[in-house]
Amino acid sequence: VQLQASGGGLVQAGGSLRLSCAASGPTRRIHTMGWFRQAPGKEREFVAAINWSSRNAYYADSVKGRFTISRDGAKVAITLQMNNLKPEDAAVYFCATLRGGIYDSPGSYGYWGQGTQVTVSS
Repeated sequence: VQLQASGGGLVQAGGSLRLSCAASGPTRRIHTMGWFRQAPGKEREFVAAINWSSRNAYYADSVKGRFTISRDGAKVAITLQMNNLKPEDAAVYFCATLRGGIYDSPGSYGYWGQGTQVTVSS
């Protein structure tokens, strides 16, 4: 499985960005995809995840009410709509597919995209 993330960029605080992640290859077993982020000097942290069949979405407390994860139609793809961005949201954002285990742990994810940079100016 290959994951291609896109949509990062530079935005002022309070602005919005939309990230996309498309999966290719043997994607039939994908049932949950998620977003993580990693800022310089910090550990990779969970942002959001969505289950394919139930469409249940899960969010980190720090992004609830500001970020929305969704499936991209019939594709094996997800988007992350980020509104009211704050300087502390700046990081490299990674999409990933859940292999097994709890949804908010990086160790539960098997395939990872290359990351897309989000920069928020204050």
